[in-house]
Amino acid sequence: MKKIGIMGGTFDPIHYGHLVTAEAAREKFHLDEVVFVPSGIPPHKKKRLISDPHHRCFMVELAIASNPNFTISETEIKREGYSFAADTVDTFVEIYGKNAEIYFITGGDAIKEILSWHKIDDLIKKCSFIAATRPGYDFSNGFHLPSPYQEKVFPLKVTALAISSSQIRSMTAIGESIKYLVPEDVEKYIHVHGLYRQVNEE
Repeated sequence: MKKIGIMGGTFDPIHYGHLVTAEAAREKFHLDEVVFVPSGIPPHKKKRLISDPHHRCFMVELAIASNPNFTISETEIKREGYSFAADTVDTFVEIYGKNAEIYFITGGDAIKEILSWHKIDDLIKKCSFIAATRPGYDFSNGFHLPSPYQEKVFPLKVTALAISSSQIRSMTAIGESIKYLVPEDVEKYIHVHGLYRQVNEE
C-alpha cells in the first residue's frame, strides 16, 4: 500500500520552509512520495495578485530536483475555477487507487479552519492530515476539533516554519537578500525574471 503526501500551496515562491516540512513529513510518516501541488486559483487569496503558474511551477521543479522522493503535479493549475483540496484529493485517489493512503500536508493554522473547508465531510473520509506547526505549539487540546476530524489530524513540529513566502516577496521588493531562505536556483530564477519587484499584499 502506497503512502502519498500532498503538499499544496501557492509556492509564490517555494522556500526552505516548504521543503523542510515536506521532508519531515515524509520521514516521520514513512511516505513513499511527496507531491507538490501548486494551486491554480486559491479561494483564500482572492485579493492578492498571484504570480503566473508557469513561474511558480518552474520554481518548484528547481527546488525539488535533487530529492528523488519529491515530485510535482499541475492538476490544480490545469483545473478551471478555484483550487479546492477535496477536488485535488479525488484526483489523487483516481491516480493511485483507493488502497493508497493519502496525507494532505498543511499548516496548523489552516487545520483550525478545517470545518469550513469545501466538502470537508467527504474529504475527511479519503485522506488524513499532517498539520505542520512551529516547535512549542501546545498539542494538549489537539486542534479543538470534534470527532472524527481530530482522529485524522496528525501534528508535525517543523523548525523552519518561521520563513514565509510573503516575507520573501517583501524583501525582494525592497532589494534585501533572500539568500538561504530559498534554494539557490530559485533565488536566481526570481532575480532573472524580475519577480516580486512590486508586491501587492492586500
